[in-house]
Amino acid sequence: MPAKTLAVYVCANCDAQSPKWAGQCLECGGWGTVALRTATAAETRQRPPVAPSPVTSFGDIKTFDLRRLSTGLGELDRVLGGGLVPGSVTLLGGEPGVGKSTLAMMVAAAMGRNGKPVLYVSGEESASQVKMRAVRLGAAAARGVQSDTRSLNAPVSPGTVSSPGDGLHFLGETDVDHVVATLEHEKPALAIIDSIQTLIAADIPAEAGAVSQVRGAAARLVAHAKEHNTPLLLIGHVTKDGHLAGPKTLEHLVDTVLSFEGERSHPLRALRSLKNRFGSTDETGIFAMSETGLEEIRNPSAYLLDERRPGVSGSAVSCIIEGSRPLLVEMQALVQKTSFGYPVRRATGFDNARLEMLIAVLGRRANIDLGQHDVYVNVVGGLKVREPAADLAVIVGLASAFRNAPLPDRMAVWGEIGLG
Repeated sequence: MPAKTLAVYVCANCDAQSPKWAGQCLECGGWGTVALRTATAAETRQRPPVAPSPVTSFGDIKTFDLRRLSTGLGELDRVLGGGLVPGSVTLLGGEPGVGKSTLAMMVAAAMGRNGKPVLYVSGEESASQVKMRAVRLGAAAARGVQSDTRSLNAPVSPGTVSSPGDGLHFLGETDVDHVVATLEHEKPALAIIDSIQTLIAADIPAEAGAVSQVRGAAARLVAHAKEHNTPLLLIGHVTKDGHLAGPKTLEHLVDTVLSFEGERSHPLRALRSLKNRFGSTDETGIFAMSETGLEEIRNPSAYLLDERRPGVSGSAVSCIIEGSRPLLVEMQALVQKTSFGYPVRRATGFDNARLEMLIAVLGRRANIDLGQHDVYVNVVGGLKVREPAADLAVIVGLASAFRNAPLPDRMAVWGEIGLG
């Protein structure tokens, strides 16, 4: 009996399936992304008996020490657990413009100077644009770079690789099969893909950046990395809600997921590990964005408190733990008589719902009623404080701002506040 043909409507962004057409995808909310796709239902057949697979005792399994590859950046090595593991795949995620490409270029430059050949694959920028950024960061010599462009229907072969010097090589390509073929030919110590959303597989019927394309391209790169023991660094953009083609889509495929966070209005950047098969997820790297690239902050506490003004009410210093090291951060509070019927409660870098709770505790337990006052809380430096130990600094800062009484300049407070 011939196989039955089924009509399925599939979203090009999230691969959600529906039995009927809709102008808007019910899963991701995309407009005009649902299209008809035919599928053939496989015939139901009884599977023949399957022989059992051999098993191995844990006592007979041989282990070996992982020889990590240093990236040349101490803060990044700290987050990775000591460096890159051969054959590992690392996903670097973050919002557009936060500095992911800058960090990747600095890694490529540092490893290239140490005699490790690095292949930088870009599908977003031209060779001249990448060269300009490399020169600005001091990563390349003054030689020109030419990109390699090919038709998607051309035979899969190694691409033409250009080198800007210092062991750093460039490839302009969007076809994942060409990229894999080039990796097999060049055998770099590290390959950087900027970005994974720009890669496409010719046999997958979806546009670049679609979930199916991103997963398919990533799966082929991961298979190559495991087979040839080549570490890969994949750059992935995420939206503000963390969906589509970011860590949430690829985290089950890769070994390590790094999140690069920061506000564009602040130079401070935090590199956090969300998943790490070869190390701890409790480490955080601190960087500062400057005109010449990212600078490693060896002493974040001194950096964050460098411009603190003494004798200002509402300013309190708290100690929080980022990874395995303590950080001193300044929590600023401002209390002002409200001009409207409902007072404003606004926090930057701190959970707004927790601020509401702390205001209620302050009024109930300390007789400081802020019901007719606007309250603003800010974490200096653009950091996002998630630790409950910062509660006491917020409470003390609010009381200081309400009484207009500055706190001692050399005092730091920390502790979680409960309802009792």
